[in-house]
Amino acid sequence: MADVRKTFGQIYDRYIEKIYRFIFFKVNSQEIAEDLASETFLKTWEVFKNGKEIENMQAFLYKTARNLVIDYYREKGKVQIVSADNPLITDPSQNLEEKEMLRSDINVVKGALTNLKEDYQNVIIWHYLDDLPIQEISNMLGRTEEATRVLLHRALEALKNEIKEA
Repeated sequence: MADVRKTFGQIYDRYIEKIYRFIFFKVNSQEIAEDLASETFLKTWEVFKNGKEIENMQAFLYKTARNLVIDYYREKGKVQIVSADNPLITDPSQNLEEKEMLRSDINVVKGALTNLKEDYQNVIIWHYLDDLPIQEISNMLGRTEEATRVLLHRALEALKNEIKEA
């Protein structure tokens, strides 16, 4: 059991920041993102400790997180909004003017991102913020790599159009 805990601890350390960031972009609340990220790993631990083989851990974690976010909004009946006050995005070494310009740009992009359909939001976040390769995203979505590239292209076009309208 100690080996299982150690292995899961390594999984946690490897993925917690990505899962938290993904959830944070969806719920716009540090506290809720922390709760849902914890719940994501708790649900994954329950499966993992029972010896069920998880073929793609990252895909499993993202799917669990996505389902928890959906459940959260279903229960709360809220609209997804994203905040620009994410400490994971801003660079503390920038001066105040640069920070404000960056915050303004981030607000525009995030506002536009929230107007996109969920698949578009997810593929942009996974590829550009979490730096996941197309192959990994296609595995997570159950699509071919070509279909994932097309989805990403369409998502970026939709995001550009939303930004132009803002």
